[in-house]
Parts: sequence; C-alpha cells; structure tokens
Amino acid sequence: MTGFLGFDTSNYTTSVALYVPETGELLQQKRLLPVKAGERGLRQSDAVFHHTAALPELTERLLEERDVALSGVCASVSPRKQEGSYMPCFLVGAGAGRITAATHAVPFFETSHQHGHIAAALFGSGRLDLLKERFLAFHVSGGTTEALLVEPDDADLFRCNLVASSLDLKAGQAIDRAGVMLGLSFPAGKALDALSLQSTRTFSPKASMKGENCSLSGIENQSKVMFSRGEAPADIAKFVLSSVCAALDAMAQKLLEQYGDLPLLFSGGVSSNSLIRAHMTERFGALFAPPAFSADNAAGVALIGYLKMQQEKK
Repeated sequence: MTGFLGFDTSNYTTSVALYVPETGELLQQKRLLPVKAGERGLRQSDAVFHHTAALPELTERLLEERDVALSGVCASVSPRKQEGSYMPCFLVGAGAGRITAATHAVPFFETSHQHGHIAAALFGSGRLDLLKERFLAFHVSGGTTEALLVEPDDADLFRCNLVASSLDLKAGQAIDRAGVMLGLSFPAGKALDALSLQSTRTFSPKASMKGENCSLSGIENQSKVMFSRGEAPADIAKFVLSSVCAALDAMAQKLLEQYGDLPLLFSGGVSSNSLIRAHMTERFGALFAPPAFSADNAAGVALIGYLKMQQEKK
C-alpha cells in the first residue's frame, strides 16, 4: 500500500496525517499546544518550540499504524493562500515536509491551513464531490471568522475568494476570552460548549452587521457585564455561543441572497460547537464534518497533496 503524508503546524495544534488511497482512510495524530493557566494563547516562538518537540513523536506514531510506502508529502505553509499571509509556526511543518519528501524521493506539495480545513470538512462530511462545484465555506476558528466563495481551479484544485468576515474579534477569540474569564483552560471551546448545555435560559441576541460582515467585539463586552453581575457561568456560556451563532446566521442569510442557493460548508474549531452545528444544519442544511475533521488537523493537507498529485498525472 501507499500513503500520502500531510503536516500542519498551526497556532493551536501539531498535526500529521496519512491518506491511504487504497482504503480511503485518513489517519491522524495531533496534539494541542500547551498554554499556561489563565493565558489566552502562545507567542510564536513558543509555538515553534512545541511543534519542533512534538512532530517527530507524532509522525513516528502515525507511520506505525500502517505499513505504507510514501508516495508524496504536503504541508500547510501559511494561514491562507494570499500575499502576505505568514506565521512562523508553519515553518516547522513545511520544513519537516520538505525533508521527508527529499529523503523518500517523492513529490512535495504546498497548501494553506485554510485550504486544509476546507478539504478536511468536505472529506468528513462525505462531500468531496463539491470540489467540482461552487459553494460557500465558513472558516470559523480562533484566528479566523471568514466566509469564502469556493470555486474549482485547474491549477490548484480550488480557489477561495473572501466574501465576508468579522470586522474585529474572531469567533474563537470571543469564545476563548469568555472561557478564560470563567476559569476554563485555553482553548476553551469544548469546555464552554459543555458548560452552556447546563443553562435553561433562551437567548435571542441580535447580530451586529455591516453589510455581509459581522462585528463580534460586543459579545466580549456583554459577557463581562454578565460576569460582573454574578450571572451563572452556564448562562454566560450560552449567551456567548448564541451570539456567535446569530452572527453566522446573519452572514449566511446575506450571502445566500447574494450568491444564490449554494451548499454551505463549515470548518474550523468553532464549527465543532453543538449549538452552532444544530442551528445551522436545521436552518440552512449546512454541512459539518465530525469534530476530528473540523478542528485544526493535517487530514485535509494530506488529501490535498494526494489530489494535486493525481491532477498533475492527468
């Protein structure tokens, strides 16, 4: 059997994945970067250190799962595919990918972290067929809250055109800041989701919009007010997630009015949230991958590399 290896070293997670075309499996090993209690992120120098320490072990563990001959390697080398998109942490995965490809005498391909998210979400939702169509993709995470018009591209599988975004705070930032304020560990998405399920209150927040773009800074401000009043942590958690969901709902409505009834795909760590998944699926028939393919991962990166190699052969 052959396998295609993918590396992704984001600002949150060290991840390596193996796509096995003969079986259709996408195997992963990944590890969250450690963040000290009470802090809301890492410096890039610390992220680079942790990636460098974790990647060899994770790669060894992954390759022990399947006895394969590598046919190629792909790595995410930037947050997005646009000029000026750069973060030092991606150098770790890119360097590991190039070395691995050179020592195995196999092709090396580059992609972006955002492209990897979209490909993983398509795979996880069973809709790789959308790579041949236009669709709207939401990338919702700690560093990004963007809506993209995705279209097929002969040279690069697909291209992403930014059509809407948050004008200030990102969804994951609003969630993490509220979580840390409530004493949860960073990143706080999973714990805040669980906490919100304990609330019996119903919130109907109004999204702050400017055209198709949203503003999320008010969520942080209001959650601080609720906290100062001594409101229940579960209610604060549910308010924050309901507010993020309202903004995504408003963005989706406006974009579907503008671009027509296109499929709607969600990727990024925030897309793992149960409230958001339930609401957007019921209201728009939106596509969500399982959490393992929604949060940061190298699965989509490995898949993109394999598909690029197949495209070049044609």
